[in-house]
Amino acid sequence: MNILMALSQLEITGAEVYATTIGNTLTNRGHNIHYVSDTLTKSHEGKFHKLNFNKRSIIHRLYHLIYLLFLIKKHNIQLVHAHSRASSWICHIACKLSSIPMITTIHGYQPVHWSRKVFYAIGDKALTICEAVHEQLIHDLKIPPNYLQISRNGIEIEKFSWQVAPNNKKPIISIIGRLTGEKGRVYYNLLNKHLNLEKYHIQLISSSTLKEPFSKISSKISFLGYLEDIVPILAHSDLVIGSGRVAIESLLCGRPTLAIGEAGLVGLIDETNIDQAMITNFGDIYSKTIINKNLSDIKNQIKKGLDNKYCLKSIRNQIKQNYNLYNIVNQVEKNYQTLYMEKLLKKTPIIMYHRFIQNNNEKGVHGTYLHVDMLEKHFKLLKWMGFESLTFEDLANIEFIRHLNIIKPVKRYIIITVDDGYEDNYHLLLPLLKKYNFKAIIYTVTGEKINRWDTEVTTCPEIPIPLMTNKQLKTISNSGYIEIGGHTLTHPRLNTLNFEQQQYEIEKNKIYLEALLDKKLTSFAYPYGTYNQDSENIIKEVGYKFAVITNEQSLNTNINFYQIPRIAIFPRTTIFGLWRKLH
Repeated sequence: MNILMALSQLEITGAEVYATTIGNTLTNRGHNIHYVSDTLTKSHEGKFHKLNFNKRSIIHRLYHLIYLLFLIKKHNIQLVHAHSRASSWICHIACKLSSIPMITTIHGYQPVHWSRKVFYAIGDKALTICEAVHEQLIHDLKIPPNYLQISRNGIEIEKFSWQVAPNNKKPIISIIGRLTGEKGRVYYNLLNKHLNLEKYHIQLISSSTLKEPFSKISSKISFLGYLEDIVPILAHSDLVIGSGRVAIESLLCGRPTLAIGEAGLVGLIDETNIDQAMITNFGDIYSKTIINKNLSDIKNQIKKGLDNKYCLKSIRNQIKQNYNLYNIVNQVEKNYQTLYMEKLLKKTPIIMYHRFIQNNNEKGVHGTYLHVDMLEKHFKLLKWMGFESLTFEDLANIEFIRHLNIIKPVKRYIIITVDDGYEDNYHLLLPLLKKYNFKAIIYTVTGEKINRWDTEVTTCPEIPIPLMTNKQLKTISNSGYIEIGGHTLTHPRLNTLNFEQQQYEIEKNKIYLEALLDKKLTSFAYPYGTYNQDSENIIKEVGYKFAVITNEQSLNTNINFYQIPRIAIFPRTTIFGLWRKLH
């Protein structure tokens, strides 16, 4: 995918490290990453586009919008991932105008006076780096919980190995972080009032410039500026003071770590406070349960930290479990995939066939057939209109999503579905799919040999029509042109059955097909398009990722992956009729 990471900053921040660390990993996975920000200090593999988001006049914001629209069009951007308030507002408008999805990572506490409706409109999904941010958005800004997901800082664990404790004659205390804003005030207060600058060797590591009030004490401390590789500093420190990623990386190296940030003092990290520390991103995010800006006990905390050579290994193991970059990027990438699928399905027509005939005596009673000659005309029309076919297996395949449209211009997609699994699908549909290089999904009934659900209808019984044999199902599944989906054992109206009956119909059908075809099923079609909440719950529980219904709905409505609408094709659907339905 082509992804735009949007930040707004004048110095390096945790948001930039988060964005570039995840972005570099996504690049290695095959995505094409672009960055847009005021500055970008951290090393990155994608292309950087400078844009001064910090200039917020109306003229500047209009320019920002125009430039973002230009970038989206020029680089075929398929999703925007914003990481700051200033960039997210403009990105939201640009994404709306471009009809592409947007995701926002919230890195800090949000002012509660904002309009919650406006805030909710900044993207399709919001990731929060810790529970404190997550809960604040829900309780103070009334953001719906289903819109939010916790996605912690992704750390390259292998780069921060356990370090042997130093043997310094004079204890080295390293303070790492921004020197601006509230965090800068906290660190200056710590240096000016609570740390003995003669007793300890104090190192200050920051991308901020050393200016007032820190310049007053510059002769008593070592200011090292910004360092790309922080591990040597951590290795030679007797105690590390910081918050957010700094604290996480320090603990991974085994260093005693005092977590203090712009929100408050967490303290020396041990088994008693590690859970609370993670909740507040190690002191950076406000939390009513832990907020404490009183530094009166800080001297005891420092002494305790210096008395310890290492943090507990159990703490390091807990950090590894919760901040592993591989797992975090998997989570982020899954969100990209879901959001892109939602946007794609909104503009992708899904057409529904049942069976195909060659002669008029095969018509039967119900209008679920189409002459094979008309089917070929349909395929010719789809080719002429520039459609390429998708299956739900494609959409569930992260490799497919990674490389979707990176080089080629945006394509037009269609999903072709066929219900019930009639034998004519094997004889008549498959050859045409091969001829026109289309793929289709066949939703298959497995507990019947013929369409007994139609033939036993007393008011208007259908003619018997054979379903595919096991051998035909295996052949058609292995052809590369067909995805097989579930469609129950006996084609009942699911909403007339109790939970256990529905579960039996759905689960046994899936188990049978997966054993026969030696592959997992991805999607399901409700017989007759009828279902209830039990049906949907069972579909999710047995492992389906998508389910389709039969009634046509507006393609602009929100997509529920378990209630995806389709366009029904009837015997009299001519090529003009299909063209009209597709529009």
